[in-house]
Amino acid sequence: MSKQHSVEKIGGTSMSDYAAVRDNIILHRKGYQRIMVVSAYGGVTNLLLEHKKNGQPGIYGAFAGAEDQRVWREKLTGLRNYLFNINQELFGEGELCKKANDFIGNRLDQTEQTLNDLERVCQHGHFALGDHLMTVREMLASLGEAHSAWNMAELLKRDGVNAQFVDLSGWNTDKHFTLDEGIAKAFADIDLENTLPIATGYAHCSEGLMKTFDRGYSEMVFSRIAVLTDAREAIIHKEFHLSSADPRLVGENNVVPIGRTNYDVADQLANLGMEAIHPKAGKGLRQSDLPLRIMNTFEPDHPGTLITNDYVSESPSVEIIAGRQNVYALEIFEQDMMGSMTEYGREILNIIERFKGDLVSRGNNANTLTYYLSGNLKTIKRIQKAMQEKYPNSEINLNKITIVSAIGSNMKVPGILASMVNALAEAGISVLALQQSMRQVDIQFILADEDYDKAIQSLHAKLIEVHNHGEAICTAE
Repeated sequence: MSKQHSVEKIGGTSMSDYAAVRDNIILHRKGYQRIMVVSAYGGVTNLLLEHKKNGQPGIYGAFAGAEDQRVWREKLTGLRNYLFNINQELFGEGELCKKANDFIGNRLDQTEQTLNDLERVCQHGHFALGDHLMTVREMLASLGEAHSAWNMAELLKRDGVNAQFVDLSGWNTDKHFTLDEGIAKAFADIDLENTLPIATGYAHCSEGLMKTFDRGYSEMVFSRIAVLTDAREAIIHKEFHLSSADPRLVGENNVVPIGRTNYDVADQLANLGMEAIHPKAGKGLRQSDLPLRIMNTFEPDHPGTLITNDYVSESPSVEIIAGRQNVYALEIFEQDMMGSMTEYGREILNIIERFKGDLVSRGNNANTLTYYLSGNLKTIKRIQKAMQEKYPNSEINLNKITIVSAIGSNMKVPGILASMVNALAEAGISVLALQQSMRQVDIQFILADEDYDKAIQSLHAKLIEVHNHGEAICTAE
């Protein structure tokens, strides 16, 4: 294989609209020479693991908690009904719906039996449930993508496409391959000129995807398939464009698709929790000089946003105004820190890592270190307590803040920082802190939590809405 085909990932929300996927993605472009990597249907992984936004436990959370065995069984029954209802909507009555139910139903039966057996084994003192939970999480995660990929392949075959289900989940396998070995083996004999592979976004591998990527695993699988099969382009189909800001905040008529940007910008977005692609998945594409395109499933004629290594806008530009809420500033002041900043920083990072804190950014001066952490307040207070125990004479403050960033592939223009600060001041917003790296791809403003919406709106109006965008590239004043 050599740069004739594309590898394309379809997100969960898009997958939930089969007609749009078929008409706007599969049939919109004639011919084969494509590999599709699919996510679980929208909401399914929340039921399997836990809700991505509010943390409400799914089957995994209930099983790991192990307080009442009936809870995870009830959740598994609820999932079965949910998946069967999806099948009913997709296939209607008939033999194909029965086959779909039999496929996923068999896997759910095996899952329930495995969890029952594991519970019994772990009642023996020599076996600890915690030793097996990551394997359980991987097994449960695989169900969502296996369900959606099998369904997609069967629906497309029904609709005249020579589709082939490619199961990377390792279900019932007795051999353990690395991720790269498993992908190479799965695609070795597929004729891309005449076949459309529909691959699971989850892949079983000896190294364990979820230990490193957790719920970003499907993007890593997608990335590795693109790299290993030497694709000409990687494409992610989402239910929205990669745009200049959140349209819910600044208005749909005011945002513009980015059009072109680079992997530096994609990394900054990921740091703010707005992933175009998981940074480690993007790393493989970047190192292989493989372009990534973000497309809107529901606007198939729009070219979307192309992300490459070498793109830099011809004129200095702000491409995106983005931010992150629910962030906490953990500030430690210690008079003795001067001259020992590295030692203090190393010890505090060890504490943050021990509690699995999500470090978004950090700053310092002569005697103060500030860590901007995202996550639940309970975890962050544990980090604060551990820091206070380590440095009992220090002053440690915790404040809820928000981070708002202006991001662009080339922001090397005199006066751009002053323009941003003036825009915030005109909106009555005080800047608590700010950070700008020498790469000049982003400027971060640390603001009061309640100023998030207003800051996004004022910066977008000042830096993006005032321009004639043409190719959706925004030139800063």
